[in-house]
Amino acid sequence: MVQTWDERVAAVWADDSLTDDERIVLIDAIAAERAGDDPRALFERAGARDAAGLEREAESLYRAAIAAGLSGPELPQAVIQLASTLRNLGRVEEALDLLRPEYERGAAVELRDEVAAFYALTLVSAGQPDAAASVALAALAPHLTRYRRSVEAYARELTAPHDLPTANTSGSPEPRR
Repeated sequence: MVQTWDERVAAVWADDSLTDDERIVLIDAIAAERAGDDPRALFERAGARDAAGLEREAESLYRAAIAAGLSGPELPQAVIQLASTLRNLGRVEEALDLLRPEYERGAAVELRDEVAAFYALTLVSAGQPDAAASVALAALAPHLTRYRRSVEAYARELTAPHDLPTANTSGSPEPRR
């Protein structure tokens, strides 16, 4: 059975027996089937290097993929991964500059919880733990079966301490914890 390009890429990523170097070689071989400036090929090559801890090599490939017109579900992945790479390289402000607009778009972002997770991590790296906790709690709140409004209020409180909630905001008896 002949596999598509995407299926072969996915198979490489799914193979946990591969070393980082083997994964890079295989991804590069599959990527070479496309033009050198193909955004998907650049993105996959970046990801292989990023996963291997080769952030400096990954950065330029992520940037090239985005500049070449990467689209679809890979675009938010590339933004998240590039921002994470920049954070790991100590370029926290650049990472925040990439993640902030994605986070602020909220529901319009396909991977909004993933964006929030990496935005929160980057805020911690930037020395803003209260803002990070607020982002994390705001992302978690919609998934809660109870205490959603309380958690949302606490998330807001962390970034606006002058606007403290004075009562349970849920409309039902929930102890504030």
